[in-house]
Amino acid sequence: MKFIRFAFLYMALGLGANTAIAADLDTLNALRDGDMKKLNFHAEGKEVSQTPFTTEDGGTMTLADYQGKHIVLNFWATWCAPCRVEMPMLSDLQSQLGGEGFEVVTIATGRNAPPAMKKFFDEIGVANLPLHRDPKGQLAREMGVFGLPITLILDTEGQEIARLRGDAHWNSDSAKAIISTLIESTPEG
Repeated sequence: MKFIRFAFLYMALGLGANTAIAADLDTLNALRDGDMKKLNFHAEGKEVSQTPFTTEDGGTMTLADYQGKHIVLNFWATWCAPCRVEMPMLSDLQSQLGGEGFEVVTIATGRNAPPAMKKFFDEIGVANLPLHRDPKGQLAREMGVFGLPITLILDTEGQEIARLRGDAHWNSDSAKAIISTLIESTPEG
C-alpha cells in the first residue's frame, strides 16, 4: 500500500512539473510578436551536438562551454544576405542584455575565411559578437541547420529550447521580453 501511495505522489509531482513547464511555454509563446512568431519553443529541451568549433583565436570550444547561461546561438555565413541584415540586431541584443546570465554566440558555418568574417562584421558595425567558425559544417549538420540564418536558444543546461529559421529582429521588444523572461526565470544557484 505504501508503494502505491509513493507511486501516486511521484506521478502527481511529475505532472505538476509538466504543468509548470507548460505555463512557462504559455508565457513565452504569449510574448512572441512580429518576427518572433517564427520562434518555435520545444515542449522539452533537446540535446545539442558536442562537436568542437573553432574560436576566433584558433582554439576550439564546444557548446557545453556555455552551460550556466542562456544562449542565443546564431549560425550564419559571409555570403548570406539575410545574415547581414540580422547580425546588427543580434549585436544590439548582446549589448542590451548580455552578461553573466545571457550571451549571443555566432558561428559561421561552411567556408568562411577569418579575414572575410572580420570584414563582414566591420562593414555592418558589429564588434561585440564572437567570430567562431564551423569550417566543415559538421556542427551545423549535427544541429539540423540546413539553411541560413538559423538561430537557436539554449537553456542554462545547454539544451536547445527554441529555434527560429530565417532572419528576425532580435532587438525587438518581443525578443528582449522573451530573453529577459528566460534570464529572470533562471534559479540562482
